Amino acid sequence: MPQQNLSLAEIEAIAREAHAGQADKAGIPYVEHIAAVAEGVRARGGSDEQIAAGWLHDAVEDEVLSREWLNGAALPQSVKDMVLALTKGEGEDLSSYTRRILATPGALLIKEADLAHNSDPARLALLDETTRARLTEKYAKTRRLLGIEGADA
Repeated sequence: MPQQNLSLAEIEAIAREAHAGQADKAGIPYVEHIAAVAEGVRARGGSDEQIAAGWLHDAVEDEVLSREWLNGAALPQSVKDMVLALTKGEGEDLSSYTRRILATPGALLIKEADLAHNSDPARLALLDETTRARLTEKYAKTRRLLGIEGADA
């Protein structure tokens, strides 16, 4: 009998537990970011699979869940593919990263929601000027490479 896939509620709970105790650069609980990305995906008309990947988009990169966990998780392959596409490798250049996102069905919408939350002026205002300037340029370059320069922030 095939394994039943995790529900969105179960995926949310796993992601919240995995990221518990993490904080972003401004000291805000990191779960607020992953919730905002999942909601951003939903608001942009994303599928349940994309919303699931939104919840998990940073879990492997942040090493709060392993690739082995992801490989064995009761998730559609499309969710696993999107999460891995959104997982930037240590030392990986931005061009390779963005090409992989563009080549993976569904991943661009999640990255768009991620960039929108990361670029939120209220969120950026909490950072020191040097960090804010560096991240603003990084996000703009990522948008250019992904072809979403005019996307809402």
